[in-house]
Amino acid sequence: MHNHVTNILQHMAHTHEQMARILDAERHVAVRLSGIVHDLPDAEPDFGDIAGLIESAGQVNKNITAYLNAFADLQEAMAEQVGRVIKELNGQEEE
Repeated sequence: MHNHVTNILQHMAHTHEQMARILDAERHVAVRLSGIVHDLPDAEPDFGDIAGLIESAGQVNKNITAYLNAFADLQEAMAEQVGRVIKELNGQEEE
């Protein structure tokens, strides 16, 4: 049973590593987009259509929010899975 739990932990670690790689890629996109927005002038930007500028800024905000939500989901999934493994290991120790 101990080998089975070890195998599950290895698979979980691999899955978490892959999810972290995806989130890291999303982070780079969010950081780049927020850098672009930060470089925009604060007063009277001359971009022609202000509605397009507002829409683009909204999209950046949505991307950053989506990244943060995905990161929170990853942390929650990891905590839940590790909690289950610890519960299983505690159950084995009692036996």
